[in-house]
Amino acid sequence: MRYGDQRVGEYKLTTEHKMRARIRALTDGAATGLAVLSTLLVVAPLVAIFVYLVYKGASSLSWAFFTKNPAPVGEAGGGMANAILGSGILLGVGSLIGVPVGISGGIFLAEFGRGTKLANAVRFTADVLNGVPSIVMGIAVYSLIVVPQRHFSAFSGGVALGIMMIPTVCRTTEEMLLMVPHAVREAALALGVPNWRSVLSITVKTASPGIITGAMLAFARVAGETAPLIFTAFGSPNWSVALNEPIAALPLQIYVYAISPYDEWHRLAWAGALVLIVLIVLAVSLVRYVTSRGVLKGAS
Repeated sequence: MRYGDQRVGEYKLTTEHKMRARIRALTDGAATGLAVLSTLLVVAPLVAIFVYLVYKGASSLSWAFFTKNPAPVGEAGGGMANAILGSGILLGVGSLIGVPVGISGGIFLAEFGRGTKLANAVRFTADVLNGVPSIVMGIAVYSLIVVPQRHFSAFSGGVALGIMMIPTVCRTTEEMLLMVPHAVREAALALGVPNWRSVLSITVKTASPGIITGAMLAFARVAGETAPLIFTAFGSPNWSVALNEPIAALPLQIYVYAISPYDEWHRLAWAGALVLIVLIVLAVSLVRYVTSRGVLKGAS
């Protein structure tokens, strides 16, 4: 009986083990399926938008689109060369303002201002600024820069975009720096490295991939903004590279063409939207490639 009871007990254990293994396999499969489904749900809108833009705008792309200015009302043809150049200038000015200020603010919050009232105030201000509508930002810059200067300008448009980039870059930089192990900081300080040198040369460099990702998110966010540029850069049908003059931009040109009653302008608006998306993707991909190569070389 004892031998039979032992065999029965072993059989029950084996059966129970198989049931648990099956449950684990089903749970693992369900979790994997949900993860894949979530990934598809995240990627699907971007793919759908891109495919639709290609369908509507690819046929309108031509050499003239990239080399000519907008044609007068009622005339066929023309392009958005001045708007493409203007967007590059505005985003360049905005990045020169927003990225350094945002990274500096994130370094202060994570490394030098922990627990202080000033850090709490800066963090609260960044969170509030991140939720301010872009049109409000445009009106504010209009009152602070455009009205005193008495004219629209590329500089004011770049300032508006730069201010919009600051909170995203700041908060992302703070989070990435807080993820760096504290042992890294202690090791640098133990070697006699000053705190500021340790932060800039070791902590920031360790967190640089995440910081760059935050900067790219901010760049992608402001690249398609239209509302603040209406009150600042204003737009222009001509070539313009001066920072103290009105300047064209792809989002502005797309907006003007989209609300017009002309089919020709609607066609160019779709083409401009496609070019804008492609330029953003190329810029972000190029930055990621260059920085990843740099990080890999530094690590090796």
